[in-house]
Amino acid sequence: MESLALHSLSTSPSFSLPSSRSSLHHRSRPIFTNRSLNPQPRSTPSLKSPIISQAFSFPSKASNFNTFSRPQFNPVKASSSPPKSPSPPPLQGAKPIPLVISISIGLIVRFLVPKPVEVTPEAWQLLSIFLSTIAGLVLSPLPVGAWAFLGLTTAVVTKTLTFGAAFSAFTNEVIWLIVISFFFARGFVKTGLGDRIATYFVKWMGKSTLGLSYGLTFSEVLIAPAMPSTTARAGGVFLPIIKSLSLSAGSEPGNPSSKRLGAYLVQNQFQSAGNSSALFLTAAAQNLLCIKLAEELGVIVSSPWVTWFKAASLPALVCLLVTPLILYKLYPPEIKDTPEAPALAAKKLESMGPVTKNEWIMVSTMLLAVSLWIFGESLGIASAVAAMIGLSILLVLGVLDWNDCLNEKSAWDTLAWFAILVGMASQLTNLGIAAYFFIHYLFASQTGHVGALYSAFLAMHRAAGVPGVLAALALGYNTNLFGAITHYSSGQAAVYYGAGYVDLPDIFKMGFVMAVVNAVIWGGVGAFWWKFLGLY
Repeated sequence: MESLALHSLSTSPSFSLPSSRSSLHHRSRPIFTNRSLNPQPRSTPSLKSPIISQAFSFPSKASNFNTFSRPQFNPVKASSSPPKSPSPPPLQGAKPIPLVISISIGLIVRFLVPKPVEVTPEAWQLLSIFLSTIAGLVLSPLPVGAWAFLGLTTAVVTKTLTFGAAFSAFTNEVIWLIVISFFFARGFVKTGLGDRIATYFVKWMGKSTLGLSYGLTFSEVLIAPAMPSTTARAGGVFLPIIKSLSLSAGSEPGNPSSKRLGAYLVQNQFQSAGNSSALFLTAAAQNLLCIKLAEELGVIVSSPWVTWFKAASLPALVCLLVTPLILYKLYPPEIKDTPEAPALAAKKLESMGPVTKNEWIMVSTMLLAVSLWIFGESLGIASAVAAMIGLSILLVLGVLDWNDCLNEKSAWDTLAWFAILVGMASQLTNLGIAAYFFIHYLFASQTGHVGALYSAFLAMHRAAGVPGVLAALALGYNTNLFGAITHYSSGQAAVYYGAGYVDLPDIFKMGFVMAVVNAVIWGGVGAFWWKFLGLY
């Protein structure tokens, strides 16, 4: 799941911000005043809170907890009350109820559901293991990588798959492109380049709340093709900036003042993120998985990076332009003008200093990688090879070191469970099953949704006569767009909801409204654009 990308941000070069819900809360002074700005040094963000860091840091008022005061030693007094019994240790291993449910689904399909005549026993057994694996990805009896590995082990132990077939997808180019893209994302965070880009847009467009929302939206569009995790972009770059600007305007989470500024900015970034992810093939890991699963069904997308971007460009850009304005009307902020935000952004940029050598290397490397993704097919350079070239440059020049790659847990976890899902889906196709999956209602993971249902729906679209490439792309775009309909529909949903600025009724209401808006634009503008491009 994409939310795992948050665990890779422990070295983020952004500013530390205590959670507003903590008993040790330090309230930031408003920045929309004439008080001077005293930027504080960057610190490592805490993984205990979805609020990763603070982009603009200000002096804090005195609190009850002073880390610089001398320790006070009080005499120990005897107590007549009996000592409290120690709390039981936390449960280790798999969660019992999700474990039983996940396994039961596979057993029911294997032994109680009648096998279609045209399906081989091996295919039916693999389907039951696959469905049990998907159920575990949703219910989480174990972390996703561990659960996927158990599914793969079961397939090998039961001789449903040979060892070679089970691990065949680990050599897949698309899987390694995903992994290397996560390393690029770490480079953005480590060098501070993502933070700098977003701050520039605040400086250029932040004189009004509406302009501020457009600035943050466009900066995400600029970063997205080289940072393949909406969750990482949310937690590592944009939420810290939104949090800082909101607190400075007196807009605090968890109380009515959240409507002053923070609620609108969070909703806008949350709803816009789906379109920025849909715009570029490399903007979200599930996009690359969609392309690979389409290939398994015989739908080959030529020049995938260019084709994906070209088909998405017009409807995505229209949505990105109208989303801040629609939310500004339907979910308006109380503060309409933020005249001091550009000056504060300028001061922050000044405190960051000039663009560093590593940032320039990061920019140059990503321009090279994107250029090779666009023109590489004509040069005989595959997308994964282009990513390998880019990563090699970052390693040789010291922007990343091998420990950075080893510590990128989300990349290695993704390698494991994506490869397992792709491998099982491929073998299901080879064994004669493409569309025998249960109908999906709600998922808490975009990638889990793709792994469970993408192949089935693509097969049904093709059977209905929809052109294969158009069906593959349209399903891929929708995978990104439904990531903002609830507070648990994606990794970034959990990050933005966890900030405390928006409540559940507003999440569901605006999620539904913007889902309708996206459907109308992608269905109308998209249909016209795709016909113009000759996709159908």
